[in-house]
Amino acid sequence: MMPFFPHFGELGSAGIHLLLVIGLACLLPSVVDPTRVWHRAVLMAISAVLAVRYAWWRATETLAPAGLTIDMAASWSLFALEMLVLAGSLSSFLIMARFRDRRAEADAHWGWWGDAPPPRLAILIATYNEELAVLERTIVGARSLRHPNKVVMVLDDGRRDWLRDFCAKQGVEYLRRPDNKGSKAGNINHALERLAESDVPPDFVAVLDADFVPHLGFASRCLALFHDPEVGLVQTPQHFFNADPIQHNLGLTRSYPDEQRFFFDHMQPARDGWGIAFCCGTSSVARWDALQEIGGFPTESVTEDFMLTLALQEKGWKTAYLAEPLTEGLAPEGLKEYVTQRARWCLGLMQIARSSLGPFARNGLRLRDRWSVVDSVFYWTTTFPFRLAAIVYPLLYWFFNVTVVDAALSDVISYFGTYFLWIIVALNVLSRGMIVPILSDVSQLLGAAAISRAAFTGLLRPKGHPFSVTAKGGDRSRIVIQWRLMAPFIILLVLTLAGLLAGIFSDRFAFSDAGDGKWVILFWTLYNVVVLSFTIIACIELPRRERHVADVPERATFQAGEIESRPWITSLTADTVRLRGRAMPLGTAGTLQIDGVGKIPARVIARYEDGVRLHLSPDQQQHEALMLRFYTQDDLAPGVARVRGPALIADLARRLSFNSGGR
Repeated sequence: MMPFFPHFGELGSAGIHLLLVIGLACLLPSVVDPTRVWHRAVLMAISAVLAVRYAWWRATETLAPAGLTIDMAASWSLFALEMLVLAGSLSSFLIMARFRDRRAEADAHWGWWGDAPPPRLAILIATYNEELAVLERTIVGARSLRHPNKVVMVLDDGRRDWLRDFCAKQGVEYLRRPDNKGSKAGNINHALERLAESDVPPDFVAVLDADFVPHLGFASRCLALFHDPEVGLVQTPQHFFNADPIQHNLGLTRSYPDEQRFFFDHMQPARDGWGIAFCCGTSSVARWDALQEIGGFPTESVTEDFMLTLALQEKGWKTAYLAEPLTEGLAPEGLKEYVTQRARWCLGLMQIARSSLGPFARNGLRLRDRWSVVDSVFYWTTTFPFRLAAIVYPLLYWFFNVTVVDAALSDVISYFGTYFLWIIVALNVLSRGMIVPILSDVSQLLGAAAISRAAFTGLLRPKGHPFSVTAKGGDRSRIVIQWRLMAPFIILLVLTLAGLLAGIFSDRFAFSDAGDGKWVILFWTLYNVVVLSFTIIACIELPRRERHVADVPERATFQAGEIESRPWITSLTADTVRLRGRAMPLGTAGTLQIDGVGKIPARVIARYEDGVRLHLSPDQQQHEALMLRFYTQDDLAPGVARVRGPALIADLARRLSFNSGGR
């Protein structure tokens, strides 16, 4: 007689755990509301339980025996680093258990000043070496904000006469100082000093980076949250009208979000639920009285924004986060700039941790503010070194027969596989599908060495580091291979493949005494081969062209002599337009009428099967109207907000075939 319940072996039982998580992955999106705190808390509590379960298993069953051996040194060092990462993950799970959406609050308190004159807003645009094409759209966007009582000030630490003349033509104020002391924070503080000397100082101060264009409603939406007299600063998310280097170089512009979307769209609202959202520099508005009370922007760190939040919190001021697309800027276009920016953020956070506003310093910060800093320190000091370790440690087995994780395959599936898969499911449910493990690993690995170096340099020697400006603009019209960045990944890939092949074809490597654990190392190695391969491809920088990803097709009117047509606009830039409809001879001249811009002189420069491309010759007023159209429209967020699965697979396949089409 057969038993009623089938008997599963150890491997089959472990597989049941994974099947359970997969089943829940199909069910959870239909029952979980990411905006409900108790739903989030349950998901994150399960994540924490599985993390602790995994940590206990690692500590009790997978480590090499104690002794003065290489096996123990490798096994225990990896375990220690992994547990530090896990501690940071537990902190993140707790943060993600809450959520706050202030959009309804902004609706309810819009124009809270009533019949009184609108508050005076000073808009500060800090610049150092950006070119006119970058600065122009920011200045035009700031000048065009709907808020009536405002002053726009361009703070030029590059001391450029041409920029002074341009500001005069635009009707905005221009300010320079004799030195660059204090970098960006010092530049802003210099402007605050001049504003304090004016007859009518502002009520609020907005800060924009030189490449961030405000939407028309930026000021009014941010000011709405200052109805609460305790709010000292309002931060809004950063969106980008261009693809970041990872999106672009892997050909994922249309299918994969930029690297910061998870932080701005999901982590910051979660932090706001705890009251620990922080300033991110650009796209923020601060109360004048609050800035005066703390003496302006702190200068102890190269990331003055996070430190500004701590300085405000110490004096009892709140930071509010408004999760609306209210500005859009230029993401780093090159990998070197991308890595430099992240390393600067890391260095600045380490400087804060060692400053007078650090988590263990004697100051007036709340316990949750100290936790906020510690959480960030854990992220920067553990995530990136662990990403490097995950690549290097399997090599110890293939070349030196050092087993860093001594575990049966069934246990790895049950403890690690279940935990890892659940985390991916839970975070994708809360973020509405934004987490792709391999691509996340690629983004971390690209900057891992520089960021790890910055982390420990900042902790050990926090002072004396120069402010590194992220370069923007420039020529991106050709393929550039970042050989210096790519070389370590090529070496690691060659070593990984060599170790794998040596273990397969030679008995002198990968001895059999690892037992079942050899399967663990094998899977780990194959995963690393994939991650390293994509990382190397990401180091090949593809040409870029101007693209406005928020554009949608629309009708226009093209007039050429007596002939008038109504084609569809399918692609529009500042000086070219692609039309679908009637084909016309090369050189045909006429005018193209676009809603909100007017009649622009145009000439046919290319023919296609379904239409033509025109060269546009707008006057200055039309040129500015085009910029406002591209970058300042309310309720439009450029880029991709979530992963588009089928499109992602197709894009990766296209990129691997090296037929990216210039995407």
